[in-house]
Amino acid sequence: MTDRAGRASRVRRALSPREAFRGYVCAFDPVTDPRTRRLMVAELVVVLLVTFGLSGLYSVLDLVSALLAPEPLAGQTATLNSSRSTHEWLDAGYQLLGVLRLAAWALLPLVLLAHTGIGPRAVGLVRERAGRQVMWGIALTAVIGIPGLAFYLGAVAAGFNLQVAASGLSETWWRPVVLVLAAAGNGAAEEILVVGYLLVRLRQLGVPPALALVGTALLRGSYHLYQGVGGGLGNLAMGVVFALWWMRTRRLWPLVLAHTLLDVFAFVGYSVLSPHVSWL
Repeated sequence: MTDRAGRASRVRRALSPREAFRGYVCAFDPVTDPRTRRLMVAELVVVLLVTFGLSGLYSVLDLVSALLAPEPLAGQTATLNSSRSTHEWLDAGYQLLGVLRLAAWALLPLVLLAHTGIGPRAVGLVRERAGRQVMWGIALTAVIGIPGLAFYLGAVAAGFNLQVAASGLSETWWRPVVLVLAAAGNGAAEEILVVGYLLVRLRQLGVPPALALVGTALLRGSYHLYQGVGGGLGNLAMGVVFALWWMRTRRLWPLVLAHTLLDVFAFVGYSVLSPHVSWL
């Protein structure tokens, strides 16, 4: 077998649902104590209601509002990283507070898991083989990013998606810095909470692996519905790939890196290219 074939085989094994589920089931034991289970369920509900679960509900309403608007979806725009003030210094403060909120969302599940004896290493935040993890992160960026861009353009052309303005910030010296920080915040918050934390807790509650995978993917898709049906479906597919990969490898940093790079390319790339490229 050639090196290339060997690498392709390893990629297929890394994304095999059967192997992924087997490793996931063996990694965490279900909790049997009724009181502890009730507390975990309450914890899950509260965490989701103050983070991405609530964002998903808002996004559903945003999609309904867009569908009820007289303009077709493709004629409407969803703006990310919007400017909050006409004063540059005040706008920068608003943006940094948004980054701080994302950082808190990333740290919250780690604190909650630690209270039940599960440290960051158990959810995949390990530093071993850092170079390989970086390469995996770059590979996942390409695997998700290239088809994702094609899918977005197709969804807009088909009328299933709003046009997404990835940056609504005015041109300032701090705009690239804030956009990179926002990308890193999104990557950390989403992957630590939606993948690492949620899959661990669902396993502890005895939720079947396939159902846990579908649940996390649906959650990821739900809070992107403000972009349209295409945005929801594209992120649902990303959620399936990322959850399977984590179940099989138990490595979270590559997912955080891949998500961060995807958002950096989207946020910074849009701000640089949109004045010169008509289809963005």
